[in-house]
Amino acid sequence: MTAELGYEQARDELVAVVAKLEAGGLPLEESLALWERGEALARTCDKHLAGARERVETALAAAEAESP
Repeated sequence: MTAELGYEQARDELVAVVAKLEAGGLPLEESLALWERGEALARTCDKHLAGARERVETALAAAEAESP
């Protein structure tokens, strides 16, 4: 499961998955399993980034509200 992975862990594993797929030479079933894992890892990374983006936007909005 990827939901419990932190951003850096998911990103690093995604990089490894992509490298394996790009190297080629894998049986079809293994390639499909890696692709599916990569998709799940990419979604996890997107969720972390969306959360970070929201926190930054909230902090910026709060800072703007405080400034004269």
